[in-house]
Amino acid sequence: MTIDRLDLAGKLYQPGVYPAVARVASGKRSESPLVVDLDPTTFCDLACPECISGKLLNQGRFTPERLVALAGELVEMGVRAVILIGGGEPLAHRGTRRVVTVLGEAGIAIGVVTNGTMIDRNLDELAAHASWVRVSVDAATSETYRSVRPDRKGGSAFDRVIANMRAFARVRTGALGYSFLVVARRAADGTVESNHHEVFEAARLARDIGCDYFEVKALFDEGHHIIGLGDEMRDSVARQIEKAQSLIEVVNSSTMDSVQRDDGPVQPKAYHRCGVTELRTLVTPSGVYVCPYHRGNPAARLGDAVTETLPEIWRRSDRGIVDPSRDCTFHCARHGSNLELHEIAAGRGRPVHDDDQDLFL
Repeated sequence: MTIDRLDLAGKLYQPGVYPAVARVASGKRSESPLVVDLDPTTFCDLACPECISGKLLNQGRFTPERLVALAGELVEMGVRAVILIGGGEPLAHRGTRRVVTVLGEAGIAIGVVTNGTMIDRNLDELAAHASWVRVSVDAATSETYRSVRPDRKGGSAFDRVIANMRAFARVRTGALGYSFLVVARRAADGTVESNHHEVFEAARLARDIGCDYFEVKALFDEGHHIIGLGDEMRDSVARQIEKAQSLIEVVNSSTMDSVQRDDGPVQPKAYHRCGVTELRTLVTPSGVYVCPYHRGNPAARLGDAVTETLPEIWRRSDRGIVDPSRDCTFHCARHGSNLELHEIAAGRGRPVHDDDQDLFL
């Protein structure tokens, strides 16, 4: 049985993780996280107007020595998968290459979310060890890229990003994804600026580059609530996605599914504890947090990975400090996984898979 890339609830039933999943479903604490999102740095070379972490950027990084030590602690804890993400641009840290090597040689699955400008500096390590690399492009042309992903001088790194993706596609052993965030903003004169018209062309470019899949995502506000699209724009995106499916595997994020259903910005939750916080966590230079949705939130901070070891933080931290019914009214990608944990607790879980395919829960 093949597990869909975004079937996060289905991934809970892989034999390599299910014992820990069942333990958490029963109400017990986990001995260590299974998946860790790691921000090596808060620095970024781009200045995207809609960046969800804009207020958190350029405020610090791990030293190269501490970053490598963190990689060793992740191995020690038995973490199964690590996603290098941000925050800032993970490949901007000169210690990231060593982290990828340490984790990869230990057999830990590695995912990388990047803007693509520095793939060339990390090419050998990513090609050897990354399970997947997903590049946030959000455009099909240099002009649109300059609007949604300008560099600090207002320029466009589009050609460099596409060249880096082509180079990686030639040597990679893992998957390569092209990510497209649908942006719509109102200009000072009242007109709406958007990149939505380039969805299909971007999918075609992704195929030509040699990408394995093309992901379409919806925009968040600062509180992580989904920003909807008008009917005309939403229909245009839906038509382009349908057309693109003949070219490449198209992955609709849960946020885009919600936009297409016109669910609205709020996702109510009836439960008071997030079981997924026992299975995943976020490590950044400013602290360890229960999840990426609460990056930078002092009320969701578990500890300080600069001054404390991760095993120490995990042993003493309370992962129940966030109440989803109160603190997570946004659309959460792991909501389905939390509901599935309740099904497992009630004895209504699914059969365990025969093998591990995708440990990025």
